[in-house]
Amino acid sequence: MVTVLVVLTVLLKVLEQFGLFEPVSLEDSVEDEFELSTACHRPEGLEQLQEQTKFTRKELQVLYRGFKNECPSGIVNEENFKHIYSQFFPQGDSSTYATFLFNAFDTNHDGSVSFEDFVAGLSVILRGTIDDRLNWAFNLYDLNKDGCITKEEMLDIMKSIYDMMGKYTYPALREEAPREHVESFFQKMDRNKDGVVTIEEFIESCQKDENIMRSMQLFDNVI
Repeated sequence: MVTVLVVLTVLLKVLEQFGLFEPVSLEDSVEDEFELSTACHRPEGLEQLQEQTKFTRKELQVLYRGFKNECPSGIVNEENFKHIYSQFFPQGDSSTYATFLFNAFDTNHDGSVSFEDFVAGLSVILRGTIDDRLNWAFNLYDLNKDGCITKEEMLDIMKSIYDMMGKYTYPALREEAPREHVESFFQKMDRNKDGVVTIEEFIESCQKDENIMRSMQLFDNVI
């Protein structure tokens, strides 16, 4: 289940980069930025985003401030996202994994992540049910979006994780380590042994893993 735990840990790092662990002053006038923003992409109004997500008005203001600090234009493309992500893993190559994560936020597949896309994903991760969050993680792993995870997809994910961790992986990884992790993943999750993991198998297996369930709770009080 290492891949699921890595996703959760890395997401916390991304949220920290966007300033979601910093207290917001009541005097901050982020609401004015919504109304007067000169960014290339102007986000939807606070009221509309409140209706579409599970965030309060104040939480949306905090999120917008962090997003605008990192993405002044109001949108982030894949290359920008890779650059932001690389700051967390300077010892390795995080580009492939960052692409996978970017695609999970870019739900309309237009090559960019707007503030609306960003908060829609975070609403699931931070405010969704356990099933909502696991569905989001499954979608990240289901690279071709056909409704199941193959060994080839999982191997791509595992290789990207090892590339990202770089020289800090310990003990030194053997070349066959990613494939061994994939076999372990399928042994636990592929209940009917048909060579693919469905969303039902994924959720059921994760819910029985205490480490994953504890990690899920880390998101409950991020903002």
